[in-house]
Amino acid sequence: MSKTVLTEVLTGVRSPDWTLANQQYLMTAIDQIRQLLERAAEQSAQSKQAMQAKASAPSLHRSSEEIVWPVFSPPDSAPDSESTLDRLCRLLQLSTFERSILLLCLGAELSRLFGVLCAQIHGTSQTACPTFGLALSIFPEAHWQALTPESPLRVWRLIDIGAGTELTNSPLRIDERIAHYLMGMTSIDQRLQGMMTAERVERSVLPASHQAIAQQLAVIGLDLWPAPVVQLCGSDGATKRIIAIAAAAEQNKRVYTIAAETLPTELTQMNTVLCLCEREAILNEAVLVLDCDRISSSTGDGHFAQLNLSVDRFIENCRQPLLVTSRDRRLQQTRSLLSYEVHAPTTAEQREIWRREIGGSAIARNFHPSQNGSQNGSQNGSNNGLQASTSASSINRTIDHLVDYFNLSAPAIKATCKKVQQLSSQNTEHTSIPDLLWNTCLSQARPQLGELAQPIETLATWNDIVLPEKEKQVLHTIAAHVRQRSQVYENWGFSGKSRRGLGISALFAGASGTGKTMAAEIIARELNLDLYRIDISAMVSKYIGETEKNLRRVFDAAETGGAILLFDEADALFGKRSEVSDSRDRYANMEVAYLLQRIESYRGLAILTTNLKDSVDQAFLRRIRFVVQFPFPDTKQREEIWKCIFPAATPTKDLHYRRLSKLSVAGGNIRNIALNAAFLAADDGAQVEMRHILLAAQSEYIKLERPLTDSEVRGWVSEATQALS
Repeated sequence: MSKTVLTEVLTGVRSPDWTLANQQYLMTAIDQIRQLLERAAEQSAQSKQAMQAKASAPSLHRSSEEIVWPVFSPPDSAPDSESTLDRLCRLLQLSTFERSILLLCLGAELSRLFGVLCAQIHGTSQTACPTFGLALSIFPEAHWQALTPESPLRVWRLIDIGAGTELTNSPLRIDERIAHYLMGMTSIDQRLQGMMTAERVERSVLPASHQAIAQQLAVIGLDLWPAPVVQLCGSDGATKRIIAIAAAAEQNKRVYTIAAETLPTELTQMNTVLCLCEREAILNEAVLVLDCDRISSSTGDGHFAQLNLSVDRFIENCRQPLLVTSRDRRLQQTRSLLSYEVHAPTTAEQREIWRREIGGSAIARNFHPSQNGSQNGSQNGSNNGLQASTSASSINRTIDHLVDYFNLSAPAIKATCKKVQQLSSQNTEHTSIPDLLWNTCLSQARPQLGELAQPIETLATWNDIVLPEKEKQVLHTIAAHVRQRSQVYENWGFSGKSRRGLGISALFAGASGTGKTMAAEIIARELNLDLYRIDISAMVSKYIGETEKNLRRVFDAAETGGAILLFDEADALFGKRSEVSDSRDRYANMEVAYLLQRIESYRGLAILTTNLKDSVDQAFLRRIRFVVQFPFPDTKQREEIWKCIFPAATPTKDLHYRRLSKLSVAGGNIRNIALNAAFLAADDGAQVEMRHILLAAQSEYIKLERPLTDSEVRGWVSEATQALS
């Protein structure tokens, strides 16, 4: 196939010369049909009675003159160019008679003369349209099989058969999409708009691991019959799309993507859509991709159950080359699927992609040192590799640092570099290129976890948390493990000893309000990474296997950007495992086992919190790297909390922190009291005083269902009371 034709096949864009030649060729072919109609109409005028007799037995009459079809020869085009008419007849295997019927119906759409001639042949103005009987009477090589349900004209819905008393007298009309196709129009069938998308062909350099999958797909044959069904599984839809396009291009084919969530659930409509999708794939020599990324393969209930049935029907009945993309593997009733897991590029491949994208853009030329230090640097001033010079080694250090934290696909890396190039040209704040790259990576990788996770704004610093020094040092150690993960595992070779237990995990145990969530915020801020609180109750599903899929969604999405995951009140899922007494217990233990597996392999940091450490299964605890106990604060610690609880801008007056520390509450409750007191003072038009804190404390204790004892307020209640009087 020539380069010109290959470009037309892959892009669907026709040259003006080809379009003109194609239409001229089509008009010449239609004119041959017109000539046959005119001869038949003339015979009808000469002998109306004879024509009526022939109409009663149409299969006995044939035109005495064979059709001489023109030869398609577009000017200045490749010799292997092909007209749409010839291509349609070849791809759908139309006979000469079926081709003539199609041209007859197209001519009736384009010229009123065809209707007049048809009426003359039929002998009545009420039948001014093509019919099967008319076609049988005027075309050579006529055969009855042309209009059986198994014929290409009917199977591929090339013509519509109108209402009639007999099949031979029923009006025939060409399908609108087929008429447009024959005229050289490349747009997708209007009935598939919003459902099917013609993918834009982009010649991309695939990472070796992804190129290997594309080549395997090409080797197994996307043009074999019966066509295979291949499944690409994984969370990165963009990468699966690029692999599909590359595999199709190996076979000189295009890619048409069908959004699975748009499939109709009614059987008749579903059959129509399947036929139209297959027809588009055949006529445009394309591979179909059924995108199931946005639907779950579990049965579910209601609409989603019906939708999954439609997806199953599509896969089971599609006989054209079909790629199915989904997050998880789908299982079919009778048809087997050849599955490939699509992972992110390896770290080495990501480095190569970064170097190629940065080196080929203005980013490398504008690379300059960070003026304020990396936003990912710790507060003790440690060098995190983002203080870069214009040297190639500095660019490489920055790339290594990005790869350590972010697990981006090739499209995401390309989009990041494009965005940074735009930002650098508008950089009014003089932010360094390394910092722009880091911040844009965060934005690119920010997971969309929907109802399963809640982003937490990280504002707290090390100065805001009050903990015993030993526990505080463990928190610093956790941050160091995340920061130096690549250095120890990759550069120092620890990952070569064993792949187990490479994930960094921590259990924060302590009563509510003792600072567990704040500690997670501080670590996230230290590392300049996103923090997400996971709603475990939203992940647990009554459907078997669905909980694991929800967990997979969480980890796959977070893995991209190295986000810190905070599983709040984790003992709800990770409590002491029960004896297996029924299937529900068995699947519950499987869910815990899957979570442990994902935590141990997670590139980022997974933090689990619990109010009751003793309720967590010991086998689970042994697989957690850090366990930090958050004790209930003593009097001295509560005094420290009170001293730093009010922001510097908050006006205060005569606060006695030692007396306030007598309130036997955790840090979270102290914050609630301070915040409430600030509102009371603001409403009072005064500074925050002991009297406001008293009222706020009373309100908090009511919420805690505890009495405010004399021992807690001795020495400052009276002062506040006097101030209130």
